[in-house]
Amino acid sequence: MTVNVVVLAGTVAADPVQRRMPSGDEVTELRLSVPEAGRRLLPLPVAAWHATVGARTVDGIVKGDTVLVHGHLVRRFYRSGAGARSLTEVVATGIKKLEQPAA
Repeated sequence: MTVNVVVLAGTVAADPVQRRMPSGDEVTELRLSVPEAGRRLLPLPVAAWHATVGARTVDGIVKGDTVLVHGHLVRRFYRSGAGARSLTEVVATGIKKLEQPAA
């Protein structure tokens, strides 16, 4: 049996970027900072496809927000000027903005 499930809570490290693909599909890409062992922050790319999570789900999410992400890991391969490359990202099936604690 194999399982590919990701659940992360972290801080949005940069304002999300919305893109329309040549196919017409829309995706919002964001970078999520989550704590790793030793209190180091690990930046993780997250792709939220609008057909899966809904465009309204990611509207209003900005840098500094704390979010909960459910999804799965995907490794993509592509070519660039530097040759063959790969990217591991979380493909979100759900995103929820979490309340910020009062200061």
